[in-house]
Parts: sequence; C-alpha cells; structure tokens
Amino acid sequence: QVQLQESGPGLVKPSQTLSLTCTVSGGSITTNSYYWNWIRQPPGKGLEWMGYIGYEGSTYYSPSLQSRTSISRDTSKNQYTLQLTSVTPEDTAVYYCARFDGSGNNFFDTWGQGTQVTVSS
Repeated sequence: QVQLQESGPGLVKPSQTLSLTCTVSGGSITTNSYYWNWIRQPPGKGLEWMGYIGYEGSTYYSPSLQSRTSISRDTSKNQYTLQLTSVTPEDTAVYYCARFDGSGNNFFDTWGQGTQVTVSS
C-alpha cells in the first residue's frame, strides 16, 4: 500500500522560498503511469492543483503558479520536492502531496495527510 508523507517548515517569511518534501513508501515514484502532484488548500477556499512530476521525470505546472514553482525528485530516496519562490501571505495553505493514476483510471488515488504552511513575518 502506497503512503505519502509531507514534511517541511510550518512557517515561512514573506519573499522567501517554501520547500516541502513528499516521502513515498510502499511504491516507487518511477512506476509507470503515475504522476506525483502537489495540491494546496488556502483557508476557507477550495483545492488548488499546483503541478506534478511524472514517473519519467517530466514536470507540468499550473499556469498561475508556473513562474514561482519547481518540482524535483530524488529517486534514490523515493521523494519529490516542491519549491515555491517569493511567497506571500496568500500562499498560506495546507499543502498536500498526491498520486495521480494515469493508467486509465485517471484519478488521485493516494493522498498525504497534508501539512500546514503559514507565510508570515
């Protein structure tokens, strides 16, 4: 059973870079047809998809966040990482990592528990 766990600082200062890591257990991030995503939920708002890194290493980002977002991976540790630059208080949210099954089922089948990130001085 695949499990995802987010980790990283809970407080980031404005203008700094937010960095979060998702550690995957029970399955490899290089397994064919899976896409490894970051999704966030600001307080009182809906879910916002941020981007993914694919099983083969491809990346794709939300157009609204593309200029500030980078997703990378460390296959030796079975982890992938989100970096969001130049953060503002509007980036305060619960951040989730989630796996998308692109084999034909096409849905987010596994989620981490989420981690709260607050942007404040």
